[in-house]
Amino acid sequence: MTVEVEITLRVDGAEHRLTVDSRTTVLDALRDRLGITSPKKGCDHGQCGACTVLLDGRRANSCLALAVAHQGAEIVTAAGLGRDGNLHPLQRSFIEHDAFQCGYCTPGQIVSAVGMLQEAEAGWPSAVSGDSSRDGVALNDEEIRERMSGNLCRCAAYANIVSAIAEVVRR
Repeated sequence: MTVEVEITLRVDGAEHRLTVDSRTTVLDALRDRLGITSPKKGCDHGQCGACTVLLDGRRANSCLALAVAHQGAEIVTAAGLGRDGNLHPLQRSFIEHDAFQCGYCTPGQIVSAVGMLQEAEAGWPSAVSGDSSRDGVALNDEEIRERMSGNLCRCAAYANIVSAIAEVVRR
């Protein structure tokens, strides 16, 4: 049985009212209903990270999140990261470091990197850093790789992705 629900999604600073099937994912609402195509449908099982968005500032696989559960949440896609027509520093760095090949995973990689930097700044530990409450988190290459491990690149551009993120960390 199909249940249609009216919801409001706030995406990249704009509010959108739409009616969706209650089983519609955030990814499908963004791509199919709103025409926002930067989050990609890779695996549709939450395993590749191509669909990564920020939901209220936290990284999320939008293919696993139901749109009705995120009504009123602030959703940020790769297209919404820049400000006043300028690229986000991570977007610029990905270009400068040639951190993509086919580009399919790139929006999810960049959004995930933005969320990862916020998590590290907040002192969230990882399997590499362990207890970060004492000294904070040092984002070396190993730490960046661990924290970005939920985003897959089928072209294997990982070395350049890590370099692009590390460049932003050093700034």
